[in-house]
Amino acid sequence: MSELIVDRYAVIGNPVAHSKSPAIHAEFARQTGQSLKYGRVLAPPDDFRATALRFRDEGGRGLNVTVPFKNDAFALATALTERARDAGAVNTLKFDHDEILGDNTDGAGLTRDLIHNLDFTFTHKRILLLGAGGAAQGVLFPLLREQPALLVIANRTPERAIALQRKTANRAVEARTFDALAGLTFDLVINATSAGLSDSALPIPRGIFAADALAYDMVYGRDTPFMQFARAENARVADGLGMLVEQAAESFFLWRGVRPETRPVIEKLRQ
Repeated sequence: MSELIVDRYAVIGNPVAHSKSPAIHAEFARQTGQSLKYGRVLAPPDDFRATALRFRDEGGRGLNVTVPFKNDAFALATALTERARDAGAVNTLKFDHDEILGDNTDGAGLTRDLIHNLDFTFTHKRILLLGAGGAAQGVLFPLLREQPALLVIANRTPERAIALQRKTANRAVEARTFDALAGLTFDLVINATSAGLSDSALPIPRGIFAADALAYDMVYGRDTPFMQFARAENARVADGLGMLVEQAAESFFLWRGVRPETRPVIEKLRQ
């Protein structure tokens, strides 16, 4: 009797032991009746390529890629989706014979969380994106596809924000320093900086949240200084757990062709 072959997937990163991805994909597989195994791969900081290819050569079908390897995954891919090219980074790899498809599901995960789980509508809304690094670039174009009235990229120093603005060639996008936000108000403020990971406060002015504004921190699992600041300003506050689950669902759909229900998984993780 031949042994049943089960497709293998994993999250690759350094560190990776903390990742919730195995629990998320186990829920997706159970929910959709898919037979697969999902684990963790710790890659040495200077050996992502060999580690990822070894996983593929041993029968792996796909990888979720977390810090600090999203640029390495971009370089490894032999084909890229449009959203991976827009983001300039890859967080999902799909292995299909000799092809390595690179995708970036972060932006789609964010917009799906905002629209479907947090009931945010983008029409006529003003958005502030804090930060101009890889996390901001990963979500910028998906946010613009929702056609907000204005999107401001704010950064401590203007150069990176201006560089991102120029990539969009969109008149509804502005670049500013944090200081230059005074006097403006926004319906959605997204923290795409790493400040929340170090519990650092951002030097953003008071009064930037419009009535009924939503403050969204891409960090999850902690009450960050940004979230505390927004709450004190009477904004509605959300962390990035929904984005984590939604971007995972995008990866699952890419690999398996089935879109899982995300809300029960988000609720289970919240518990």
